[in-house]
Amino acid sequence: MLRPGYQGLLAAMRAGQLDVVLAESLDRLSRDQEHVAGFHKHAIFAGVRIITLSEGEISELHVGLKGTMGALYLKDLADKTRRGLEGRVRQGRSGGGLSYGYRVVRGPIGRDGEAERGLRDIEPAQALIVRRIFEEFAAGRSPIALVREFNAEGLPGPRGGLWCAGALRGQAGRETGILRNRLYTGELVWNRRRWLKDPTTSRRVARANDEQVLVTEQVPELRIIEQSLWDKVQARLKASSRPECAPSYMGGDANHLWHQRRPRHLLTGKLFCGSCGGSFMATGRDYLGCHTVR
Repeated sequence: MLRPGYQGLLAAMRAGQLDVVLAESLDRLSRDQEHVAGFHKHAIFAGVRIITLSEGEISELHVGLKGTMGALYLKDLADKTRRGLEGRVRQGRSGGGLSYGYRVVRGPIGRDGEAERGLRDIEPAQALIVRRIFEEFAAGRSPIALVREFNAEGLPGPRGGLWCAGALRGQAGRETGILRNRLYTGELVWNRRRWLKDPTTSRRVARANDEQVLVTEQVPELRIIEQSLWDKVQARLKASSRPECAPSYMGGDANHLWHQRRPRHLLTGKLFCGSCGGSFMATGRDYLGCHTVR
């Protein structure tokens, strides 16, 4: 609904510039039931007819039936996609994404004429950095000290830019971060999170899945960290972790600034450091600061 072309079409209808909206099918406008119904209401108010090649002139009956069919199609497509990814993971293949320390490998051509997907291999140079992170953290170094050292040495971060401490430490509840990535021990874990679209902002939001739906497969050829070192690092993470303060809408008692803020802000994406150009982030209970220096 936030697409510029879609909003331009609504504006043209409200301005009386249109008599008819033509489309191949109603689902070309949207497959969301709420958006289809809303668009139809705007068209009726503006005196605009909606005509498609598949259904002809659109009425309330088409909005109800085709809107439901479009929503069911999206759900069915998502289920099929997840089943395909789960089958790939159970074969020891990647279900998406590329962790630091690995590289994509082009597989052999299959019967369908396409190269096999989901193959990964260890990237030797990055694997050395991963081992260094685990060894120095186990020896007592802090993530902040490590990333300052990496940035001073000019080592590119996981995304090619600067290193930040959050990339190492991650979040305990979501098992994110290099120090919590079980793939380094040769254990592939998939389906940790599911993604939902926020109806207010149309942005995807991650939600943690239950332990029962996790898919775990052993991939010993991708092991980078020995089990003894992994256990030592996890013990230190557990000893130094603090309970996460959940937002009030999730049942927690959160008083932090970033849990009280509204979904959209006037200055979101517009505050940058005057020294290095890095973006601003929450650095305390009521403070914002440079993400790069943190």
